[in-house]
Amino acid sequence: MAHPLHIDRNGHRTWLKWHRARRKVTDPVFTGTRILEGMRLGASVEVDLVIHADHGCAVLHNFELDKETTGTGLVRETSAEVLRSLHLRDNDGAILPDKILLLEDLCALLAEQPPQQGALLQLDFKEELAALDAQTIANFAKSIGPVADAFILSGGDIGAIRALSSAVPALKTGYDPCYGESLARLQATGDFASFIGDALIAAPRADMIYLAFELVLSAQDAGFDIVAPIHAAGKRIDAWTIRQVTPASLEQVERLLALKVDQITTDDPEGLHAALLS
Repeated sequence: MAHPLHIDRNGHRTWLKWHRARRKVTDPVFTGTRILEGMRLGASVEVDLVIHADHGCAVLHNFELDKETTGTGLVRETSAEVLRSLHLRDNDGAILPDKILLLEDLCALLAEQPPQQGALLQLDFKEELAALDAQTIANFAKSIGPVADAFILSGGDIGAIRALSSAVPALKTGYDPCYGESLARLQATGDFASFIGDALIAAPRADMIYLAFELVLSAQDAGFDIVAPIHAAGKRIDAWTIRQVTPASLEQVERLLALKVDQITTDDPEGLHAALLS
């Protein structure tokens, strides 16, 4: 079986990004085994980062520990030592043998097991600029620096992305404008051209623009190709997130492929890949 990495259509390659390091929909999230597998195969993989009490980052999505792990309370109030002792939970809440990864642990794994050329690990930073301090930025740079080529840092707060990436010049960056004031203005005006124009102005150095796939398709329905100005600016576009493979989602994915998006984020890369090739 072919590995679920990308789909080639009409001379354009669209990557299938492993959302929260899932290869298939039944996978638990953020396990080191799947992250390393994806990087070894040359996949596009995504994990989330939140700040912990010792001015570092944990590979988790939620600010609270309760749902994803065996811990309780806030990640922000939990030490690195305690976080490393906690186990992840699967999709049904069962305890896994896998423990929480901290950013430095993830970077050490990639240094020990270098990824295949072309593999890309997205660090989706869930915090805002106000959550950052000098020590957290310094610790981020120390961890990322030796393996920066393997990563792309993304988030919805462009100020936070700038602050972190400025400490790691080799680090690629991405921007997701589908939050806050930008999205509120779009919802009020329906002006897709201004929305994407503002995003490109806000993040002139971004390698990737991340957009909710519903927004991409809504723009097309309104007669606006939101992909074209991103490509014209020399950037790539990721459309997120296809949760399940269904007749309806396959129709949506076919539209995204026809628009030549560069990447589709999905919780089921394996299932989507198989369905698109069947």
